[in-house]
Amino acid sequence: MSEIPSAEERTDRATAAARRVPLSRGLSTKLLLLTIVFVLLAEVLIFLPWIASYRLSWLKERLSTAAAVSIVLVQGEPASLSRAAQNDVLMAIGAKAIAVRDGGVSRLLVVAEMPPHVDEHIDIANVGLVEGMTGALDTLFFGGERMLRVFGPVGDSDKEFELIMPDYSLRDAMLIYSRNVAFVSLLISLFTAMLVYAAIDLIMIGPIRTMTRSMLAFSEAPDDPGRIIRPAARADEIGVAERELSQMQERLQKMLSEQKHLADLGLAVSKINHDMRNILASAQLMSDRLRQVKDPTVQAFAPKLLRALDRAVSYSEGVLAYGRTQEPPPLRRRLRLRQLVDDVHGLLDRNAVQAMAADAESAVVRRLAVSAERVGSVSRITVTDTGPGLPPKARENLFAAFRGSARSGGTGLGLAIAYELIRAHGGTVELVESRGGRTTFAVTIPDQPVRLDQARIGLRRPA
Repeated sequence: MSEIPSAEERTDRATAAARRVPLSRGLSTKLLLLTIVFVLLAEVLIFLPWIASYRLSWLKERLSTAAAVSIVLVQGEPASLSRAAQNDVLMAIGAKAIAVRDGGVSRLLVVAEMPPHVDEHIDIANVGLVEGMTGALDTLFFGGERMLRVFGPVGDSDKEFELIMPDYSLRDAMLIYSRNVAFVSLLISLFTAMLVYAAIDLIMIGPIRTMTRSMLAFSEAPDDPGRIIRPAARADEIGVAERELSQMQERLQKMLSEQKHLADLGLAVSKINHDMRNILASAQLMSDRLRQVKDPTVQAFAPKLLRALDRAVSYSEGVLAYGRTQEPPPLRRRLRLRQLVDDVHGLLDRNAVQAMAADAESAVVRRLAVSAERVGSVSRITVTDTGPGLPPKARENLFAAFRGSARSGGTGLGLAIAYELIRAHGGTVELVESRGGRTTFAVTIPDQPVRLDQARIGLRRPA
């Protein structure tokens, strides 16, 4: 009993099967077959006027021969020819009767047997292109048992010659001509297809095949720089595609490298937070003892310290839970902004304070201002400092982690974390102004939408 392949083995087999393109489904084979078909279609369109011209030329040749015989007979005495000689003349031309019209008078010169009726009358001098093509196809597919009357002038003669003849000889000659044309057309189509295939394979199919192999090789080892395609110095669409593919592979490789770096960093942070949580828990236990101290200064800072430790413990637990479960949605509550600012000011020395402290001149005013206002249902918080402003590099990557740092040694995580938290609350953060001596950020958070069922319950409540 055979083993059932695993899901990974089935995926690998499907991928390998998708990469093995059979010759019958390859672009080269399709291009070769399409070229042959298109050339044959072109030959068919050309064949129609060719076969019409061949039919008309064949009939003119027979009428010219009949005219030469007619001139000899007119100058001599037609009755002097024996029946055997008349039959030989008509047999050589493939006709049943020869006649000449001169001055409106028609004379029957040679006749073997007069057919009871004529199926088609052909005026050699007045056969158009469309009429010639339809007549040729009609003779080719349905002829062989018809009687034709062919007439018209020959050369510069003022006489009009007539020829009564069956069409089987004409049809046989047209079939042989069609067979030869078909054979030559097939050779031309094959030769043309080979030339077109060689040219397009060199110009287009070959580079496309190279790009396909590069994409497959890059997908197997995207971290290998040697798998990135090397674009050729071409100015056409293929060259543009190769350069874009190369740049896309480079960007993807860089992104994968950054993601791996972030994954490793996240693992390290998780380990650090695991130990930090234990340390903070111990500090939390010791800080509870501070409440028993009667010192007023200690009593003033003890609640703030306890709240800070509680937040640090919750943050450490949240970091450890990140990735294992989905993050809970933000809990929106009304806060007293002044009290929150006082807590932060009393416990933390953050970027704005450090930026302002960098200027050692005593006459410079150092101020960090936090203000808020409401416009309709939107709350807007503005934070302004008197620091030196943000450098151009920090502005270009303002909310990007590890790239938006405004000072040496910074990680650039502060604004990135703030951006994600504000966005999770449905708000936005923007740099309003940044120049020497003033930098302003604005946080805009709209009120949380009220669900329709809750609004209806509120309306039913008595005032």
